[in-house]
Amino acid sequence: MDKKILIGGAVVLVAIIAAAFLFMGGSSDSDPTHLTVAAHSNIKEPESGFDPLTGWGCGHQNYNPLVQSCLFKTDSNGTIVPDLATDYSISQDGKTWTVNVRNDVKFSDNSTFDAKDVAFTFNKAKETESDLDLTNLEKATAKNDTCVEFQLVEPRSTFIYDLRYLGIVPEEYDNSTYGKNPIGTGPYVLDHWDKGQQAIFKINDNYYGDKPYFTQVTLLFPDEATWLELAKSGQVDVVPVATSALNQSVDGYQFYEVSAGRAQGISFPYLEDTGAVSPAGSKIGNNVTADKSIREALNVGIDRQKMCDEIFSGHATPEFTSVDTRDYANPDAKVQDANVTQAKQILKEGGWEDTDGDGIVDKNGTKASFDLYYPPDYLDRQSLATVFAEQAKELGIEVKLVGADWDTIYANMYSSAAVMQQTSPDPYKSIYQQYHSKEADDFYMNPNLYNNSASDKLMEDAMHSTDLNSSNTLWGQSALVNGGGWGPAGDAPFAWLVNYDYNYFIKNGVDIGHQPTGLGNDVLINICEWTRTNSTA
Repeated sequence: MDKKILIGGAVVLVAIIAAAFLFMGGSSDSDPTHLTVAAHSNIKEPESGFDPLTGWGCGHQNYNPLVQSCLFKTDSNGTIVPDLATDYSISQDGKTWTVNVRNDVKFSDNSTFDAKDVAFTFNKAKETESDLDLTNLEKATAKNDTCVEFQLVEPRSTFIYDLRYLGIVPEEYDNSTYGKNPIGTGPYVLDHWDKGQQAIFKINDNYYGDKPYFTQVTLLFPDEATWLELAKSGQVDVVPVATSALNQSVDGYQFYEVSAGRAQGISFPYLEDTGAVSPAGSKIGNNVTADKSIREALNVGIDRQKMCDEIFSGHATPEFTSVDTRDYANPDAKVQDANVTQAKQILKEGGWEDTDGDGIVDKNGTKASFDLYYPPDYLDRQSLATVFAEQAKELGIEVKLVGADWDTIYANMYSSAAVMQQTSPDPYKSIYQQYHSKEADDFYMNPNLYNNSASDKLMEDAMHSTDLNSSNTLWGQSALVNGGGWGPAGDAPFAWLVNYDYNYFIKNGVDIGHQPTGLGNDVLINICEWTRTNSTA
């Protein structure tokens, strides 16, 4: 799920634009090789600095860390290919990954990069419990200057994603200073950080890859409410488009849209209310959403296309399984939706009928009514919650909306429905952590405590596979198995609703090259390919 931290207020907008002028990061700068980008809220400003060991560029969200480079990267076809690495191999038992690395790379401080830096980075990330989950890494060992060996506790087919998303730091790393003065092998170095407003990156002369056209990148960290005004100011080259501005155009800018598999939907508490609580004391269970007929009726009766059209002005597609666009999707796990008649029949067969004529179905004295939590700072999720509640009412189900901060949402996720989102291409995150059985641990993955042993087995087999194609098949099968599974045609623990595209206003003359399909959350993924085709900024 995307937990986003926003800085807010109209005052911030003025400060941001002023800062852009002050530090010459904006388009008012006459140098066409200077670029200003308003970061999408998924690329949050790092409180502890630009340090991949504390989450920058990896973990909860994955994006180009600019200063650091990774062992692997994603090419324009969406394929994971070597970057600092040259190749890799996996042992027959799947527990040992051997990665060979380049011998021609220097860090931005002129120190030499080698396998010891890679081993240190991964071991340190595991030790510090970074945002990247490395609990399955037993140890990384540099076998020589150009070869590092990763020993895993258990085989894991998805380990390639960890190798793809953790930026490498030097072995001389000092956690007390690194975040503000990061040393890396990426295309840029951090030149200036005006915390709360912007960070300015300048070209890394030691970069081993193709040198980027843009010699300076200014990254702003604005509140979503200010995005449109930033674009209208004409001083920013790339600005995200908020839901409220999807039908608008801005003079001098092109509208750019790309999918990222950003699934948004509703998590339903899967367990009954027995009085149990989580370790943190949060209530567990909901006797309404624990009834499969409620979850099934909502998945069948909701009109997803209508949501895409009304809320997102067509800049979204219906989503059913949360991974519809991934290689490991299972189309058989989908359902036919927008069928109110069928949904009402499902409820009736499940024992839910309106016995008192108030428009809400009930069963054994229990009304089909539950709370739905959503973060009010996000217009898209607020709108989604509102429309979902309206459509549920047509089925005879009452959904009571509760706007709350993330801490409150997480404290209620085991007993109340919640608007959730996920974007990760890594099936460990998007499937295993999302749906594999677990005890209540107050962690936001698998927020409804869904459990199915047959589905668990297929997920475990997928994790332990050493063949990516075979693992993709197993991931897909886990969505629908023996009439159950985590898809809507199975146990339906979620009602995934929309795949909301990432949209940007991009200034005329800025060419962002060919971006990988399905990774629109990381607009900077191919920054080294970007150019400006006109002569002035």
